[in-house]
Amino acid sequence: MEGRDILISGASVAGPALAWWLARHGFRPVIVERSGQLRGGGYAVDFRGEVHLRVLAQMGLLEQVRARQTHLSSLSYVDDRGQPVASMPAVFFAGDVEILRGDLAEILYQATRDGTQYIFGDSVTSLDQDPDGVRVRFEHAAPRTFDLVIGADGVHSNIRRLAFGPEDGFARNLGLYASIFSTPNFAGLDRAGVMYSVPGRTAGLFAAGGPDRAIAQLYFTAPALDFDPRDTAGQRELVAAHFAGLGWQVPRLLAEMATAADFYFDTASQIRMGTWSDGRVALIGDAGYAAGPGGNGTGNAVVAARVLAGELAAARGDHRAAFGRYEQRLRKYIAGGQKQAAGSHAVLAPPTWKKIRQRNRFFKVLPYLPVKGLISHAATRTATAITVPDYGLAPR
Repeated sequence: MEGRDILISGASVAGPALAWWLARHGFRPVIVERSGQLRGGGYAVDFRGEVHLRVLAQMGLLEQVRARQTHLSSLSYVDDRGQPVASMPAVFFAGDVEILRGDLAEILYQATRDGTQYIFGDSVTSLDQDPDGVRVRFEHAAPRTFDLVIGADGVHSNIRRLAFGPEDGFARNLGLYASIFSTPNFAGLDRAGVMYSVPGRTAGLFAAGGPDRAIAQLYFTAPALDFDPRDTAGQRELVAAHFAGLGWQVPRLLAEMATAADFYFDTASQIRMGTWSDGRVALIGDAGYAAGPGGNGTGNAVVAARVLAGELAAARGDHRAAFGRYEQRLRKYIAGGQKQAAGSHAVLAPPTWKKIRQRNRFFKVLPYLPVKGLISHAATRTATAITVPDYGLAPR
């Protein structure tokens, strides 16, 4: 089989999931990760519908994921005084299985570490393709030649930049910004979430792990903002300025944000590309087709890993044929998730008081409407809109 040595950039979800399947098919995956250790990240990600769950089950990981799921049972919207004004059904925000991103990354790492070489604390600096492979140079490690290189390194993909060009040629800002960080569970929440909205801004607190810790989420809408992705202090100031003077628990959240060790801030963006491959280099997950909030990104990345590895095996390493079939199978599927996520800001941070009241009224009357099956279908229809071949492998 040709193309056995495959470098994957990114050790979050898509990269290790792809490595798992590649090793099953007889390839030799290597993962390089810029961070010096496995990335955490406390926000929750979910899997929706039979397609997502079937792939996890085939990997032998579904029960591990279920054992560490958040079990969030409720999400309430509150007013300035903390009084509930509406609640959202769990099927809308937690899928069939919801898990903290850091827990999922740990499960995938443990499942792949024996069959995959991991290189932490390093990144790719250049890619030079020729008919026989890709010569890869790293910041620290010695140069190596690989048969293929896969970018699984997120929205701000380094591999995409090196192989396809600057990010601004592919990124579409959704007009929504998010800050996420850990905080003490000062509200005493138990497997529950609370959100507070004013026009264009929403603050949330979720307790999904133990009783002592919670996850804060701050969302706001704004025109394109110019910020330095490496300037954490400047990002904190930017978020604080947008939430200054608000009620509920916002002052406490801003105080916790100032010292949070796992502070995260970024814009919600979609990545739209005419092709996901260039020669021997291809992209997977957010690097090639980020959807944004509500676009099934994590579950779809796991499905994409199954397809990409399967197509490479079916083509016996012929990357040109495999990459073509990979895109053919996934294009429509990915487009559905991106379309679904395009309006996420309208729910996460409604622009006016009228829109906030409309959202709250909708969720308030929802439990009394005879549409439970329709709600479940609407929440999972894009996640299940694909048929994945078995590629000749028995499930684990």
